[in-house]
Amino acid sequence: MSVPILEVLDLHAAYGRIEVLRGVDLTVPKGAVMALLGPNGAGKSTLVKVVSGQKRATGGDIHLGGVHVTDADSAELARVGLCTVPEGRSVFPNLTVQENLVLMSYAGVPADAVLDTAFSYFPRLAERRHQLAGTMSGGEQQMLAMSRALASDPALLLLDELSMGLAPLIVDELYDTVAQIAESGVSILCIEQFARTALRVSDYAAVMIGGRIVATGEPAEILETMDDVILGGVA
Repeated sequence: MSVPILEVLDLHAAYGRIEVLRGVDLTVPKGAVMALLGPNGAGKSTLVKVVSGQKRATGGDIHLGGVHVTDADSAELARVGLCTVPEGRSVFPNLTVQENLVLMSYAGVPADAVLDTAFSYFPRLAERRHQLAGTMSGGEQQMLAMSRALASDPALLLLDELSMGLAPLIVDELYDTVAQIAESGVSILCIEQFARTALRVSDYAAVMIGGRIVATGEPAEILETMDDVILGGVA
């Protein structure tokens, strides 16, 4: 069996005295798309922050590609292949699409390669290349955020609430691109409140409630066994 791209073992995290992650166990196989589902307040975004080095764990272990990275910071994790598209997109609104993308070249990736990657996955960005990012639609800004992440050639891509605030047709389009990205060999963990679209392109799924993983399996199995939990947020 190959080493998983991500392995989280008995992970704990807290805000002050309030424990939010209560012994999370999660494994993402290399080359797979996994959907992490659950209602608001389940701890999903806190898990992203801990895995991506933005918040310290209070207990447990994290392995990335078999390497222990529990105490690594965001910059160290980026160097070993972890990249996050955070909730809320976080593009530079007063820069053009092209300027947002070319910024990634300062990490050592040739600017032409950054643009080629972005425009091949999202042709709409080529049409908007000279437009200020802040004037684009939410879906187009999400495309830009994803393109910047892909410029780093990640081994594991964390997508936090990709669908937030977007129309269902745009969400479908974005998840079609997620499937294309996965076909290129990138492992992906999709954190979602809305289940059905994410499950459509996922190889595996996990459900998080109350700071714990309560179910894992293939998408059809998760839909069948956990519909009372996740169908309330289906999109």
